[in-house]
Amino acid sequence: MTPDEFRRRGREVVDWIADYYERVESLPVLSRAKPGEIRASLPKSAPQDGEPFDAMLQDVEKLILPGITHWQSPNFFAYFPSNNSFPSILGDLLSSGLGVQGMLWATSPACTELETHVLDWLVEMLGLPEKFSSRGTGVASRGAGGGVIQDTASSSSLCALLAARERATNYASNENGCDGKLVAYTSSQAHSSIEKAAKIAGLGRAKMRLIEVDAKFAMRADALAAQIERDVKAGLVPCFVCATVGTTSSNAIDPVREIAKICRERNIWLHVDAAMSGTAALIPEFRWIHDGVELADSYCFNPHKWMFTNFDCDCFYVADRAALIKTLSVLPEYLRNKATESGAVFDYRDWHIPLGRRFRALKLWFVIRHYGVNGLRYHVKRHIELAQRFASWVKEDANFELAAPVPLNLVCFRHRGGDAVNQAIMDRLNQSGDLYLTHTRLNDRLTLRMSIGQTQTELRHVERAWQRIKEESAASTPSMGSV
Repeated sequence: MTPDEFRRRGREVVDWIADYYERVESLPVLSRAKPGEIRASLPKSAPQDGEPFDAMLQDVEKLILPGITHWQSPNFFAYFPSNNSFPSILGDLLSSGLGVQGMLWATSPACTELETHVLDWLVEMLGLPEKFSSRGTGVASRGAGGGVIQDTASSSSLCALLAARERATNYASNENGCDGKLVAYTSSQAHSSIEKAAKIAGLGRAKMRLIEVDAKFAMRADALAAQIERDVKAGLVPCFVCATVGTTSSNAIDPVREIAKICRERNIWLHVDAAMSGTAALIPEFRWIHDGVELADSYCFNPHKWMFTNFDCDCFYVADRAALIKTLSVLPEYLRNKATESGAVFDYRDWHIPLGRRFRALKLWFVIRHYGVNGLRYHVKRHIELAQRFASWVKEDANFELAAPVPLNLVCFRHRGGDAVNQAIMDRLNQSGDLYLTHTRLNDRLTLRMSIGQTQTELRHVERAWQRIKEESAASTPSMGSV
């Protein structure tokens, strides 16, 4: 493909994307494809000769689009948002065009330095503690903290756990393996990636303690302290606690300050996972969610969830970067270079699991510059207001009830008719294509989740969703009538 053809075809692809966003609202939100249906529509073997670009784009429309669940639809209310924006897409396009492999500072200085700078911007934007910033810390190899872009919060939690493991063993477990005495802790409502991290890090599932939660589904600090005490008396070594700011099930916010005090008394690494909810701290009046974060060893949040930056982009911060780098650094001869040996630069390959890394900072930079801090605040606040309005409708309807507090943009609710009714409502809605909801279980009861955070979602979409929920409620409970 020549540069001239690339220009022409590139315009076609950009037009297709723009057209897609104009029509996405009209498409069934949840894909109706059956298992194996997409593969069955594809040729068994790869083409022996190149094919026309027109045919490829036509097959995207004909074969691929039917198998897409439309995460960017304004009627997508499932899981947590994975929202997007045109500035982010354009930044990602530039990143793809440059084709940077930014494993070392030397392999593209701008890739590293822009990332460091943008993550320092975010420390200020979110009101995070200055210890997570790289500013004013002198030579890069010396102490203090800093941030790095990971792919997801799952990777950040794993890196935090690995650093915690090494600090607890004076970096011996990297050399000799895990001795089986290390223990990690999180709440029973925390994301499953924490448990997975314990498996990967060699602690094992049996050494992952899931701590009880309170009536608001937040970790009980007293239960954490009691479990740690029992483990210490049993000769085990507590090394890691993950507190969650916005659990996946219900958006519960753990008492970080209380948890941090327990961790400090025992010298236990505290990681704070704010994957989706951390973005709310762009708005000063919501920074209460970060109370106590200044006492944490590490922190992460996902701009790819609720800050209009396309997947993947997780911001991971550490208070002591030396501990992270010492945990993950391996320096073979073929990566040696003068800049690294000078100690004056960051080599982000030492801050995460993979060696290779993409230029993700470009899309984040584009998003922040396009919207500005005030623009980002406006859109995030709008989502919270829409969720609060939806919650008020639930409270006013005698057929429904809220299942958990609604601090931000997730509403957990259910029909009073029981699990079967709620399952039927969700199934009928999702099969209709009008909107997409997912569920969880709270107090062992099936609960519907209304997550509001897609870029194009407006009041009319939320109003229509509530109307459809009530319609399917009536259809799923014909014998009950109106309560």
